[in-house]
Amino acid sequence: MKTIVVTRHKSLIQFLIEQKIIDQSDEVVSHATEELVEGNRVIGVLPIHLAALTSEYVNVPIHVPSELRGEELSIEEIRKYAQPIKTYIVNQK
Repeated sequence: MKTIVVTRHKSLIQFLIEQKIIDQSDEVVSHATEELVEGNRVIGVLPIHLAALTSEYVNVPIHVPSELRGEELSIEEIRKYAQPIKTYIVNQK
């Protein structure tokens, strides 16, 4: 099992390293596929059908004000808007 981070935000990667959730050796991708996430610990935002393929899904909720949506957030903004990080085990019936 490896750790994969799904994000296009460089500040989020920095935040996750600061929080000791990931380290420099973890793989970072901008787009998740079934083959990539299957059996791995995946951090980011995933649709439920992909989360069900992971061994562990780590959600990093960031409550961004509407006026900042679609913008690249700074590390200070990530720190400000980040909510508690939660880990899920998702099973498919």
